[in-house]
Amino acid sequence: MNFEGEYQSLSVISFESNVVFYGREACKPNYTFKGNNVRDNYVIHYIEKGAGTFSTANHPSVRLQANDLFILPKGVPCFYQADAYDPWTYAWIGLRGVNIGKILNGSQLMEKNYLRQVQNSQLHVAFSELYQSLHANTSLSHNMLTESLLYRTFYQLLTEYPRQNSRHHALDQFQLALDYLHDNYSTGCTIQDLCQGLHLSHTYVYELFKQNSNATPQQFLNHLRMEDAKQQLVASSLPIQEIAERVGYKDSFTFSKAFKRTTGFSPTLYRQSQS
Repeated sequence: MNFEGEYQSLSVISFESNVVFYGREACKPNYTFKGNNVRDNYVIHYIEKGAGTFSTANHPSVRLQANDLFILPKGVPCFYQADAYDPWTYAWIGLRGVNIGKILNGSQLMEKNYLRQVQNSQLHVAFSELYQSLHANTSLSHNMLTESLLYRTFYQLLTEYPRQNSRHHALDQFQLALDYLHDNYSTGCTIQDLCQGLHLSHTYVYELFKQNSNATPQQFLNHLRMEDAKQQLVASSLPIQEIAERVGYKDSFTFSKAFKRTTGFSPTLYRQSQS
């Protein structure tokens, strides 16, 4: 479907939580919303393509892009503007109900009012299915489907992006990150793979490592690979190319550069020095 935008308001289905309107817009360069910047409802936006600037009261302005998600919280002044050269297209869903605030406050979304790169999450799947369901003709069965998809969206938000409100929880997530890297470094995994695998933002994972170790996530990943490579160079006669592949590198050249940067020796010289 090719269109500039849409807007549709809906009848209230539930007192506790419901969708009251939805829409989609392909914004023009530098477009900014001209209406009341303090909303009576919670409005979740998913950026389909392009980029723009977003800020809410007491939070710094940030640049968001395709596959990011942001929320206009109820009663909070907000500003958002499409990029001048790559203006965003986004879909939104407006929510109202006595439980909406409580539900959303249990998620990371309400800490900064945005989430980055959610395209591979079940939250994105649930949000997309909810948005598509809103286009169907209203009926009792349709209302039930919409409400079930709404709560599924809430469930995925709370389980994939829970609020980081305790040191104990942060330590648990740090251990999960360590376990992920130990289990996957030999497959050529990246820090982006780690973030997507644990459904955490790159910024949050970086802070986890800085607070709980003396290394960045990338430094820790490199350390795992180099220590394994050292052992294999000494304990085996495997070719350098094969060892490179075993510790997660696609080619021996990149591996050799990383190894020398870490140890001061080429893999061949290190093997000879340890013989």
